[in-house]
Amino acid sequence: MSRRAAPHRGLDLHDGDDDDGQAARPSKTGRKREAQAAQELGLELASLPPDRLAAIALPEALREAIDAYRRTKSHEGRRRQLQYVGKLMRSADEAALREALAAATLGSARATLALHEAERWRAELLADDAALVRWLQANPDSDGEQLRRLVQAARRDAAGVAAGVRQPPSLRALYRFIRPRIEAP
Repeated sequence: MSRRAAPHRGLDLHDGDDDDGQAARPSKTGRKREAQAAQELGLELASLPPDRLAAIALPEALREAIDAYRRTKSHEGRRRQLQYVGKLMRSADEAALREALAAATLGSARATLALHEAERWRAELLADDAALVRWLQANPDSDGEQLRRLVQAARRDAAGVAAGVRQPPSLRALYRFIRPRIEAP
Protein backbone atom coordinates (compact mmCIF):
# COMPACT_ATOMS: atom_id res chain seq x y z
CA MET A 1 0.00 0.00 0.00
CA SER A 2 1.49 3.29 -1.06
CA ARG A 3 1.20 6.48 0.86
CA ARG A 4 -0.49 9.47 -0.58
CA ALA A 5 0.88 12.95 -0.01
CA ALA A 6 -1.10 15.19 2.29
CA PRO A 7 -3.35 17.53 0.30
CA HIS A 8 -1.61 20.69 1.56
CA ARG A 9 1.86 19.51 0.55
CA GLY A 10 3.16 20.80 -2.65
CA LEU A 11 0.81 23.79 -2.62
CA ASP A 12 2.15 27.30 -2.48
CA LEU A 13 0.55 28.70 0.66
CA HIS A 14 1.75 32.22 -0.05
CA ASP A 15 -0.36 32.54 -3.22
CA GLY A 16 2.36 34.35 -5.08
CA ASP A 17 3.06 36.87 -2.30
CA ASP A 18 6.62 37.88 -1.98
CA ASP A 19 8.32 39.20 1.12
CA ASP A 20 6.61 42.60 0.78
CA GLY A 21 3.17 41.00 1.08
CA GLN A 22 4.16 39.23 4.26
CA ALA A 23 5.45 42.43 5.86
CA ALA A 24 2.21 44.29 5.15
CA ARG A 25 0.10 41.75 7.03
CA PRO A 26 0.60 41.86 10.83
CA SER A 27 1.58 38.68 12.58
CA LYS A 28 -0.62 37.07 15.19
CA THR A 29 1.75 38.31 17.88
CA GLY A 30 1.49 41.83 16.48
CA ARG A 31 -2.29 41.65 16.53
CA LYS A 32 -2.19 40.46 20.14
CA ARG A 33 0.10 43.36 21.06
CA GLU A 34 -2.32 45.81 19.45
CA ALA A 35 -5.25 44.22 21.29
CA GLN A 36 -3.34 44.45 24.59
CA ALA A 37 -2.51 48.12 23.92
CA ALA A 38 -6.18 48.84 23.19
CA GLN A 39 -7.16 47.11 26.46
CA GLU A 40 -4.61 49.15 28.42
CA LEU A 41 -5.93 52.36 26.87
CA GLY A 42 -9.44 51.31 27.86
CA LEU A 43 -8.23 50.65 31.41
CA GLU A 44 -6.63 54.11 31.57
CA LEU A 45 -9.88 55.66 30.38
CA ALA A 46 -11.81 53.68 32.99
CA SER A 47 -9.48 54.93 35.72
CA LEU A 48 -10.30 58.58 34.95
CA PRO A 49 -12.69 60.40 37.29
CA PRO A 50 -16.28 60.39 35.97
CA ASP A 51 -16.30 64.12 35.22
CA ARG A 52 -13.13 63.90 33.10
CA LEU A 53 -14.38 60.80 31.29
CA ALA A 54 -17.65 62.59 30.50
CA ALA A 55 -15.68 65.37 28.82
CA ILE A 56 -14.10 62.93 26.35
CA ALA A 57 -15.98 62.15 23.14
CA LEU A 58 -16.46 58.36 23.14
CA PRO A 59 -18.70 56.07 21.11
CA GLU A 60 -21.82 55.30 23.15
CA ALA A 61 -21.15 51.54 23.23
CA LEU A 62 -17.63 52.14 24.57
CA ARG A 63 -18.91 54.55 27.24
CA GLU A 64 -21.48 51.97 28.38
CA ALA A 65 -18.85 49.21 28.43
CA ILE A 66 -16.54 51.37 30.58
CA ASP A 67 -19.42 52.15 32.94
CA ALA A 68 -20.20 48.43 33.19
CA TYR A 69 -16.51 47.75 33.92
CA ARG A 70 -16.61 50.26 36.77
CA ARG A 71 -19.73 48.66 38.25
CA THR A 72 -18.39 45.09 38.02
CA LYS A 73 -16.95 43.83 41.31
CA SER A 74 -15.72 40.29 40.65
CA HIS A 75 -12.21 39.74 39.32
CA GLU A 76 -13.27 37.47 36.47
CA GLY A 77 -16.14 39.76 35.50
CA ARG A 78 -13.81 42.76 35.38
CA ARG A 79 -11.30 40.81 33.29
CA ARG A 80 -13.93 39.81 30.75
CA GLN A 81 -15.47 43.27 30.65
CA LEU A 82 -12.02 44.76 30.08
CA GLN A 83 -11.58 42.40 27.13
CA TYR A 84 -14.86 43.69 25.73
CA VAL A 85 -13.71 47.28 26.27
CA GLY A 86 -10.50 46.38 24.41
CA LYS A 87 -12.54 44.95 21.54
CA LEU A 88 -14.56 48.15 21.26
CA MET A 89 -11.37 50.22 21.53
CA ARG A 90 -9.95 48.50 18.42
CA SER A 91 -12.79 49.93 16.33
CA ALA A 92 -12.54 53.41 17.90
CA ASP A 93 -10.10 56.13 16.90
CA GLU A 94 -7.21 55.32 19.22
CA ALA A 95 -5.14 58.38 18.35
CA ALA A 96 -7.96 60.77 19.26
CA LEU A 97 -8.65 58.87 22.49
CA ARG A 98 -4.96 58.95 23.45
CA GLU A 99 -4.90 62.72 22.88
CA ALA A 100 -8.05 63.20 24.96
CA LEU A 101 -6.59 61.01 27.73
CA ALA A 102 -3.35 62.98 27.69
CA ALA A 103 -5.28 66.26 27.88
CA ALA A 104 -7.34 64.97 30.83
CA THR A 105 -4.21 63.77 32.61
CA LEU A 106 -2.39 67.02 31.86
CA GLY A 107 -5.30 68.98 33.31
CA SER A 108 -4.84 67.07 36.55
CA ALA A 109 -1.11 67.82 36.54
CA ARG A 110 -1.78 71.53 35.97
CA ALA A 111 -4.22 71.61 38.89
CA THR A 112 -1.64 69.93 41.12
CA LEU A 113 1.03 72.38 39.99
CA ALA A 114 -1.26 75.33 40.77
CA LEU A 115 -1.98 73.89 44.22
CA HIS A 116 1.73 73.55 45.00
CA GLU A 117 2.45 77.03 43.67
CA ALA A 118 -0.26 78.53 45.89
CA GLU A 119 1.09 76.67 48.92
CA ARG A 120 4.62 77.87 48.14
CA TRP A 121 3.43 81.49 47.92
CA ARG A 122 1.52 81.15 51.17
CA ALA A 123 4.63 79.78 52.94
CA GLU A 124 6.77 82.60 51.52
CA LEU A 125 4.25 85.26 52.53
CA LEU A 126 4.15 83.89 56.08
CA ALA A 127 7.94 83.72 56.31
CA ASP A 128 9.03 87.04 54.84
CA ASP A 129 7.75 90.59 54.28
CA ALA A 130 9.77 90.81 51.06
CA ALA A 131 7.54 88.08 49.62
CA LEU A 132 4.59 90.47 50.01
CA VAL A 133 6.37 93.01 47.83
CA ARG A 134 7.23 90.31 45.25
CA TRP A 135 3.60 89.13 45.20
CA LEU A 136 2.29 92.66 44.63
CA GLN A 137 4.82 93.19 41.83
CA ALA A 138 3.85 89.90 40.17
CA ASN A 139 0.10 90.48 40.74
CA PRO A 140 -0.56 94.23 40.57
CA ASP A 141 -4.34 93.70 40.42
CA SER A 142 -4.34 92.15 43.92
CA ASP A 143 -5.74 94.10 46.87
CA GLY A 144 -2.56 94.82 48.81
CA GLU A 145 -4.30 95.92 52.00
CA GLN A 146 -6.47 92.82 52.18
CA LEU A 147 -3.41 90.65 51.56
CA ARG A 148 -1.47 92.39 54.37
CA ARG A 149 -4.35 91.78 56.80
CA LEU A 150 -4.60 88.12 55.77
CA VAL A 151 -0.84 87.60 56.16
CA GLN A 152 -0.79 89.26 59.61
CA ALA A 153 -3.74 87.18 60.84
CA ALA A 154 -2.22 83.99 59.44
CA ARG A 155 1.15 84.71 61.10
CA ARG A 156 -0.58 85.38 64.42
CA ASP A 157 -2.65 82.17 64.22
CA ALA A 158 0.20 80.02 62.89
CA ALA A 159 2.37 80.93 65.87
CA GLY A 160 -0.21 79.55 68.32
CA VAL A 161 -0.99 76.31 66.50
CA ALA A 162 0.49 73.02 67.71
CA ALA A 163 1.40 70.18 65.35
CA GLY A 164 -1.50 67.96 64.38
CA VAL A 165 -4.15 70.60 65.07
CA ARG A 166 -6.47 71.66 62.29
CA GLN A 167 -5.28 74.55 60.17
CA PRO A 168 -6.55 77.94 61.40
CA PRO A 169 -9.18 79.71 59.30
CA SER A 170 -6.80 82.60 58.61
CA LEU A 171 -4.35 80.27 56.82
CA ARG A 172 -7.17 78.87 54.71
CA ALA A 173 -8.39 82.41 53.94
CA LEU A 174 -4.90 83.38 52.78
CA TYR A 175 -4.79 80.30 50.56
CA ARG A 176 -8.23 81.13 49.10
CA PHE A 177 -6.94 84.64 48.31
CA ILE A 178 -3.84 83.30 46.53
CA ARG A 179 -5.24 80.30 44.64
CA PRO A 180 -7.49 82.05 42.05
CA ARG A 181 -4.70 84.44 41.12
CA ILE A 182 -2.32 81.51 40.50
CA GLU A 183 -4.83 79.68 38.27
CA ALA A 184 -5.85 82.77 36.25
CA PRO A 185 -2.85 82.96 33.86
